[in-house]
Amino acid sequence: MSGARTSDVLIVGSGAAGLTAALNLADRFRVTVLAKGALNEGSTAWAQGGIAAVLEPGDTFESHIEDTMIAGAGLNDRAIVEFVVEGAPAAIARLQELGVPFAEEEGTLHLTREGGHSHRRIVHVADATGWAVQEALQKAAEAHPNITLVPDQVAIDLATSRHEERYSGAGNVWGVYAVDRATDRVNLYTARATILATGGAGRTYLFSTAPRGATGDGIAMAWRAGARVSNMEFMQFHPTCLYNLEVKNFLITEAVRGEGGRLINPTTGRRFMPDYDPERLELAPRDVVARAIDAEIKRDGLDYVHLDISHQPPEFVKAHFPNIYEKLMGLGIDMTKEPIPVVPAQHYTCGGVMIDRAGRTDLPGLYAAGECTQSGLHGANRLASNSLLECFVFGEAAARSIAAAWDSLPPPPAIRAWDESRVTDSDEEVVIKQTWTEIRRFMWNYVGIVRTTKRLERAQHRITLLTREVEEYYGHFRVTPDLIELRNLLQTADLIVRSALHRHESRGLHYTLDWPQTLPEAIDTVLVP
Repeated sequence: MSGARTSDVLIVGSGAAGLTAALNLADRFRVTVLAKGALNEGSTAWAQGGIAAVLEPGDTFESHIEDTMIAGAGLNDRAIVEFVVEGAPAAIARLQELGVPFAEEEGTLHLTREGGHSHRRIVHVADATGWAVQEALQKAAEAHPNITLVPDQVAIDLATSRHEERYSGAGNVWGVYAVDRATDRVNLYTARATILATGGAGRTYLFSTAPRGATGDGIAMAWRAGARVSNMEFMQFHPTCLYNLEVKNFLITEAVRGEGGRLINPTTGRRFMPDYDPERLELAPRDVVARAIDAEIKRDGLDYVHLDISHQPPEFVKAHFPNIYEKLMGLGIDMTKEPIPVVPAQHYTCGGVMIDRAGRTDLPGLYAAGECTQSGLHGANRLASNSLLECFVFGEAAARSIAAAWDSLPPPPAIRAWDESRVTDSDEEVVIKQTWTEIRRFMWNYVGIVRTTKRLERAQHRITLLTREVEEYYGHFRVTPDLIELRNLLQTADLIVRSALHRHESRGLHYTLDWPQTLPEAIDTVLVP
């Protein structure tokens, strides 16, 4: 292993949160950004919907705040919701300065509406907002002389005080150890401040809209280093993922329902949302719509339900959803003439590493932003299009916080090199694949949209057995990207199940048949290492 690569600030993750933080720091500090794969492989580029912001005269901050609180089933931290919502217009203005080509109509931004929102307030780039945002941020970061972007670095663990050559006992985080995919060598990256912007844990589940790399890495690493983790039971399931045996994880954006798409039971031909939420119908919050679809599928033994927007003019559909239209046409589905088969799929991790308003975690020198965190914004269920917004606001907040505290952040001491003297190359790679498949299947079946205590206990029992096997494997063989991800996946699954067993009520995304009522007081689930 080579010596430590040191910069002022280290950012793990190259999506919206990580690059926003980098761009806000780079005028003063040397910043290194690590990507797990290619720079644009994270969740940001996959975000179809848009960014929620109050930009119209008829809309108000108060209304956006209330919509967020209602979707979050009252578990949100109101002060944080206000902080993020009020920061939205400025975030949109900065993205426009970076060249994000938001859709316009007659010279003003075109705003769409999504589930749970009382107004049209979603700015978007057709149906590929995330891709445009990723491109603009990445281009700006690549052009900045103080930002070093390093792809294909798979973070193993945080380098902390226990890795110091002369142990200080201070509990600081000094950077990360990461495997370089190209060389298979472990590199040590150190810095005065480290920001986790590693995304969510969607790949814990069999069906997910998340990219392949969403294995809960930042959450698992922070937990192992001693940071508290909160609200992991709240896994959001997107109601409408394309049902297709060849194409997995293709999301049909909520905006299709926002522009008039209806959910139909393919057996009866009936529009069924009036049975579940007669007032909000298809624009009810995601947990309500996902449970409705789940109930229809289970009751009638269906593989999927239909999402139909074919009553709208073909030109309207093609103009609003060009990428979805093109993708579906390639699969033989013309959404202007026929319905789209859809199923729910895991979509967003609402819990994560606990942070404050400044993006600080419990550990000195460690900050976090985006989907790997529990900031208090989402509560028990994320409101549509608040996720990219959280990345911009907290990416900037963490950067401001580091700049303000810079003189009190000590430079990293000498950190021990990664030790591979007592391990060998694995001859049992099949174990990783088998365990990965097993986790994702039992998490889907036992810890999915509708839960019971018995199912959760079954999942916990399997996690205990698999943890023993994986830790033994990890102790004997050289680390590989697949092994690192499996270890994090299993750790994250454990945190989800423990949190779910802890909550004796149904609230937002956590729905259990054993505790169907919502308790009068909303309390966060906080796990302490």
